[in-house]
Amino acid sequence: MSGHSHNRCDGDDKHDDTPEMGIEYSLFKKIDSDNLECLNEKIQHSGKDVFKSWENRLNTDKFVESDVDEELLFNIPFTGNIKLKGIILIGGEGDSHPSKMRLFKNRPNMTFDDVGIESDQDFELHPDVNGTLEYSTK
Repeated sequence: MSGHSHNRCDGDDKHDDTPEMGIEYSLFKKIDSDNLECLNEKIQHSGKDVFKSWENRLNTDKFVESDVDEELLFNIPFTGNIKLKGIILIGGEGDSHPSKMRLFKNRPNMTFDDVGIESDQDFELHPDVNGTLEYSTK
């Protein structure tokens, strides 16, 4: 499946009809975007654009697409200590939606050489174009 793309990732958001919920639970403002790194992205720095505020989560104008194969690796630093309770991932339609995600906690500057180690948590992902499916973290 070439041209694998991920339209957006977001951490720790809870779905609710009130806009305040996104502000209350979003870690978007805690992401150190200057130091965020996405490996294997087709367009340099496009991985930074998929992390969006709660209000802009459904905007698909900006997305990340993998370069050579189907794998992307995000190194997501935060500006302080956080507790990641859940992840919402909105992928593209059809074959461009990711099917798996592995979470490695507190491992800065990971490369593809490091992914052979045991992950902290693995996820089987399901298509979710509306951002309503939350994956709980351990």
